[in-house]
Amino acid sequence: MEALFIYLIVINNLCFLTFGYDKWQAKKNKRRISEFKLLFLTGVGGTIGGIVSMYLFKHKTNKFSFTLAFYAIAILQIVLFYFGMQMFKS
Repeated sequence: MEALFIYLIVINNLCFLTFGYDKWQAKKNKRRISEFKLLFLTGVGGTIGGIVSMYLFKHKTNKFSFTLAFYAIAILQIVLFYFGMQMFKS
């Protein structure tokens, strides 16, 4: 359980920094990080870091297709977490 907690801290920080870096690159009209990579980081556990960075940096919040995919991943993670907890509860 401790390893999972450490993993989630690391992946959320990485996701937060990656979103922030992409926003910084966008402001400078430089090479960007692909949406696939941002969503991948979200999908492997960086949802909280992604949410915080999206609203802190105002990044990708107006792009409907990205926010739809982002929140679909978040909802899927919540559902999987719920069913995982139900399986290990007994």
